[in-house]
Amino acid sequence: MLKAGEDAPDFTLMTHHGKPLSLSSLRGKKVLLWFYPQAGTPGCTAEGCSLRDNFNYYEENNIAVLGVSFDPIEDNAAFAAKHAFPFILLSDTAREVGLAYGACDSPKAAYAERISYVIDEQGKIMRLYPQVDTRVHAAEVLADLLSE
Repeated sequence: MLKAGEDAPDFTLMTHHGKPLSLSSLRGKKVLLWFYPQAGTPGCTAEGCSLRDNFNYYEENNIAVLGVSFDPIEDNAAFAAKHAFPFILLSDTAREVGLAYGACDSPKAAYAERISYVIDEQGKIMRLYPQVDTRVHAAEVLADLLSE
């Protein structure tokens, strides 16, 4: 797993809109990068809906929200549409980003671990959340960032 102060590995993944997005394109913003096991499952839905419900606060504080799973684009698109997610979901079907960020330990991993990172405006890891409570994670990250 990465540690605070380290450079966040750059990547380019396909969004649930079918377009590529690079982490480096978000420089100048903080980024909440949250890994989730599988689109549509109860825990992932709870976490996604909590982020959706707090999304205005993230936007007001110049924080981009990116969800990453090993699901195909179509599954992420259906998940985002069903729950009206205003943030981007990324498909890491090759597990390359999951491996780089410690969300899995094998390119054959079935699911990503439920972990999150906050990346600062210069592309460095600010915070790591190796244990995530899906119901309160969105508020926890905001509280941590706003208390700094």
